[in-house]
Amino acid sequence: MKATGIVRRIDDLGRVVIPKEIRRTMRIREGDPLEIYTSADGEVIFKKYSAIGEMSGNAVAVADVITKLASCPVVVFDRDHVIAVSGVQKREFNERRVSAGLEEILEKRKTYIYKSGEQRVFPVEGIDRSAIACAPILTSGDVTGAVAFLAPSPDSTATDIHLSLVQAAAQFLGKQIED
Repeated sequence: MKATGIVRRIDDLGRVVIPKEIRRTMRIREGDPLEIYTSADGEVIFKKYSAIGEMSGNAVAVADVITKLASCPVVVFDRDHVIAVSGVQKREFNERRVSAGLEEILEKRKTYIYKSGEQRVFPVEGIDRSAIACAPILTSGDVTGAVAFLAPSPDSTATDIHLSLVQAAAQFLGKQIED
């Protein structure tokens, strides 16, 4: 654990303000759920809660199935990180951050399809693999993550099968979280 040197007081309603700089660097947005942990040493730790992270086993299974059906690599994300991958080296992708390009797609709440000649989206920070299709995972109207097909080759484009599978996977995972 790293000390920030910032001290905040608890107000009369029991609230603590998390400084803007920490919220920005940790990608904590208004309305994000935070899980609270305590230790025997008196520490109180806030951790971003990821419903998809809690069900990573289901995310891995979904990624494996649609990878086999489409013969194309798949990545499942929560709002911030890679949760599950199939069809690529897991070591290379695990716990990588979501790119700014994917964040933009999630904010629009629309399915992304790469068409030849358009600008490509690289969904994983620091990885030079573009997406050919991506769908947001919606839970009770909120974006909780995404499912993306990665381009198997530099000139790949999405088919109707990719579109259907990525949307079905995102809807399935969203429904699993709600239930």
